[in-house]
Amino acid sequence: MVVGFAFGGVFLLFALYAVGVYNRLVTLRNLLRNAFSQIDVQLKRRHDLIPNLVETAKGYLAHERQTLEAVVAARNQAVTASKAAAQNPVDAGALKGMATAEAALSGTVGRLLAVSEAYPDLKANQTMSALTEELTSTENKIAFARQAFNDGVATYNVALEKFPATLLAGSFGFDEAALWEIETPEEREPVRVAFA
Repeated sequence: MVVGFAFGGVFLLFALYAVGVYNRLVTLRNLLRNAFSQIDVQLKRRHDLIPNLVETAKGYLAHERQTLEAVVAARNQAVTASKAAAQNPVDAGALKGMATAEAALSGTVGRLLAVSEAYPDLKANQTMSALTEELTSTENKIAFARQAFNDGVATYNVALEKFPATLLAGSFGFDEAALWEIETPEEREPVRVAFA
């Protein structure tokens, strides 16, 4: 009978510990999802700004149609990838697809802004200037949101890997989350500034 109580006590302690581990992992996963949603909000803002930027530039860049179409296509791909990643921000494949689409979008918008520099009337346009400033501000917010997301991923992954939580995490259905990393070598290049 004493052995039965001792066994029951050990089992109860283990069950309480397992509940604590489960609750902590659920909390961390939800914080991670919240961090991702902050990125998603800023990306939505960015995606909404880009059509306005393209429309403003259209009148000035009539013969730069290919650049404008590339921006629109990249934006549409980024929106689709964002929606897929928002379904499960812990899914490494969806996150990688979104990061790749966003990098492509950044590249095409960068080309649009570079082309617009050659048009003094467009450069002086107040709407274009305001949109460019807002886009720059949004890019900064996206960078901060990505940093917060990666911090959340690190905390979540550390909690998954700690012993004995690592023994329980898989059976509870918790998988390792992926960091938002730079995918293309061009993104690692320093920004080149030239004064003409």
